[in-house]
Amino acid sequence: MQKYLTPKWLLSIAALLFIFFWLIAIYWSFEPETFDPRQTAQNYAQQHNEKLVPGYIVTTSLIAVTETLLNKSGGYLSNDVIPPSLFMDNMPSWEFGVLEMTRDLALSMRKDISRSQSQSSENPFLTDAQPKLNIDHRSWLLPSAESQYQDAIDKLYEYRTSLSNSRQGTAQFYARADNLRDWVKQVEKRLGSLSQKLSVSVGQDRLDTGLAGDSSAGAIPAAELREQTSWFQLDDNFYEARGASWALIHFLKAVEVDFADVLDKKNARVSVQQIIRELESTQESIFSPMILNGSGFGMLANHSLVMANYISRANAALIELSELLNQG
Repeated sequence: MQKYLTPKWLLSIAALLFIFFWLIAIYWSFEPETFDPRQTAQNYAQQHNEKLVPGYIVTTSLIAVTETLLNKSGGYLSNDVIPPSLFMDNMPSWEFGVLEMTRDLALSMRKDISRSQSQSSENPFLTDAQPKLNIDHRSWLLPSAESQYQDAIDKLYEYRTSLSNSRQGTAQFYARADNLRDWVKQVEKRLGSLSQKLSVSVGQDRLDTGLAGDSSAGAIPAAELREQTSWFQLDDNFYEARGASWALIHFLKAVEVDFADVLDKKNARVSVQQIIRELESTQESIFSPMILNGSGFGMLANHSLVMANYISRANAALIELSELLNQG
């Protein structure tokens, strides 16, 4: 037995384990492909004899995106406490980006889209589902994040079934311009935050605009701030933005169908299609083995700035969409 416990044997075993875990990590880092929310909803409705009513496709996209978090290669990784996922950060960051967009849509459906007015009652299925998506994404025990997300998915299934069953009449989906605009405004803030985090990858000197618009702060000189993303945080921000964009593509494709009447009335369908096109550019294949952070107009690429460009353009189009929806 002692002849197998030599330093040479131990180093060989350690090397083999490292290679094994490294290959698993590479496989688990493959991002899921996009899907067609309309086709997914039609297939499910046909199989379960349900009607494609307004809201069915948006709810299906929310369900399918959340299920992808749990069922992709490697499953849900953000809360793993054993190798190799313990040492992975790109895919957990991607998962967090997806989760943020999922939380925003679920909250909007609960407090706005499923209610006719501010004094009406919340849908009980969405009331149960939405808080379960807000559990700490790194929670791994009692309860685990996966179990809470699965509970939320189950409640969303119940909401969708109730929505398609006109006899029950307990679930509603109000595809109005004001409801869509409220969600779009939330997405604007989310993309704006992501764009800012990506933009400071090369370092940025700026003036503090936190007191802009406050008349009582007129005599206070604006402070100069230096912002730069940590080298260890660069790829995390990149993949968080990539995951958020992946989820938003599906939600906007679903919105294009369920809010079709509103978008056509406002002549805003092309705006949604352009936003989707900008976001699809964020999903292009990455051929570099690592996220590069070239400075300014240097020789190396800066993947964060490229991503920030696509997201900023999508965000600008979202702002225009919001204004169109606000017009009479």
